[in-house]
Amino acid sequence: MDNAELGRRLKAARLAKKMTQSDVVGNFITRNMLSQIESGSATPSMKTLEYLAGVLEIPMDKLLSETGETTAAPESYAELLRAKRLLREEKFDDILQSCEAAGDTADEMHAIRSIAHLRIAHKLAENEETESLQLAVMHARSAAQEAAVGIYANADRIAKANQLIAKLAQYLSSYYSNLANPQTG
Repeated sequence: MDNAELGRRLKAARLAKKMTQSDVVGNFITRNMLSQIESGSATPSMKTLEYLAGVLEIPMDKLLSETGETTAAPESYAELLRAKRLLREEKFDDILQSCEAAGDTADEMHAIRSIAHLRIAHKLAENEETESLQLAVMHARSAAQEAAVGIYANADRIAKANQLIAKLAQYLSSYYSNLANPQTG
């Protein structure tokens, strides 16, 4: 669907509810931004679309469907919304277990998965057990790989993952060195 059609649907829903642009935007976006979205000259983020759909009480599937009819939400969008909810709830393991990067939302899913991997890596790094630290390295590597994909690629997240890997590698190297060469006293 193009921006003009999306904007037309949003404006029609707003007018049907007898709401002004100021009524709709609240403190979330500016009235000028809503005007641009309604005219088709701006593309809203998924977060903005979720907000507008909520205020206007329009199901997301109706808003985004090609025909404007209410249908089952495309699975990739449903997964994306689920992943965002899990991210807000800090259920990082659940994100990695159930949310796949697929369909139109693949780039966003890679970004969400990279955040989840990095948060898990940092949590595991707090534990000084060797197995936890090794798992932390694996998650940090996955975070860097996921953060390098798509339009939401994030160099800062890649750098943070690589810094954590370097820190853990240094610690693990010392640990294994001490195992291989125990000092006699």
